[in-house]
Amino acid sequence: MEPSGRVLDQSGCTILHVDMDAFFVAVELRHRPELHGKAVIVGFPEGRSVVLSASYEARAFGVRSAMPMATAMRMAPAAVVIEPRHDQYRKVSAGLMALFNSITDKVEPLSVDEAFLDVSGAIRRLGAPLEIGALVRRRVEAELGITASVGIAASKFVAKIASTRCKPNGMMLIEKDRTVEYLHTLPVQALWGVGAKTLEVLQRLGIFTVADVAATPVTVLTKTLGASGRALHELSWGIDPRPVTVVRVEKSIGAEETFAVDTFDDEVLTRELLRLSHRVAGRLREAQLAGRTLALKIKYSDFSTISRSKSMAAGMDSAGQIYAGAVGLLRALGARPQSVRLIGVRIEALESIDSAPLQFTLDRRDDNGRSAEVVGDAIAAKFGAAKIVPARLLRSTSKHVEPDAGGPSGNG
Repeated sequence: MEPSGRVLDQSGCTILHVDMDAFFVAVELRHRPELHGKAVIVGFPEGRSVVLSASYEARAFGVRSAMPMATAMRMAPAAVVIEPRHDQYRKVSAGLMALFNSITDKVEPLSVDEAFLDVSGAIRRLGAPLEIGALVRRRVEAELGITASVGIAASKFVAKIASTRCKPNGMMLIEKDRTVEYLHTLPVQALWGVGAKTLEVLQRLGIFTVADVAATPVTVLTKTLGASGRALHELSWGIDPRPVTVVRVEKSIGAEETFAVDTFDDEVLTRELLRLSHRVAGRLREAQLAGRTLALKIKYSDFSTISRSKSMAAGMDSAGQIYAGAVGLLRALGARPQSVRLIGVRIEALESIDSAPLQFTLDRRDDNGRSAEVVGDAIAAKFGAAKIVPARLLRSTSKHVEPDAGGPSGNG
């Protein structure tokens, strides 16, 4: 019901966009409740770290995700900085996705903390869309100890707008028959695809609102923006026919690291590859997945990025295999034209370990190495931070300064 007392028309509004509120911060506050209501930032407090998540109290000072930590600390010098614990975020995310799948079998995850849900098949069982949205919010808070914002609409695009507009810890339904009326009250940057550069181009044309886009001939938009001009025009009229696409298995698992100081040093690069290989392998085994494609990512000091990949005949889930392949790709690049700012490893073409044969050579050390890693998994599961790592990594002094790259994260 609207504040005016008018009953909302829920017909046709079967798509929910569910987004956690400041996800990483919210997970941390479960263990540190004394920080509720305070400015909190999740990130590493030194080097060239970036903000991974910020509480709404910190955002009031202008702090935003992906902002350099040095900038964030100048804006909110009294903020409490908490170093990220990605293993905890993955566990809560797994519980979140399981919760969504208990509501409907049509779930499209967008990141670790948000998803689209098509609840058309759940209405008879659970009630109208607003009732289902309220149920999702109650269960997220009761079962996971965090809060969610829910947008409800007839399309994915509009549901996403609704969840953004009702943050934090809110719910909003945009009626199907009033979608265009609502969209035309919004600034043009509310449309998908309107970033800083596109916004500048549109403003030069005198386009500042979604209504302005709708009133502009498609020919003018396509001449200026190409094919995306037509897409923007359709969105301005609420046209978004894309269905909720069920996604069950991760497409890739990876990790990357930005160095505190750019480096040419092969010892530093290969040691970091070893660390990243163990991190990725652990995640693969935790998810019971193996991958057939190994990718290496390098970002140079001028921010130019290159990647190289190789495919295997069978799946990989051991750090030894990943490390050997990554070092091979690194060496194949030859002499580096400039110092390296970031290095990353990713395993793609994932399959369930039950259906994917694992890649081994005739050397028994391959199997022995994987067995040692599995023992390390068991130790980490039992004792938390305590784990088995190669002795070479004990000498490492690198710091985690970028968001972990196991998958996208939203921290709305």
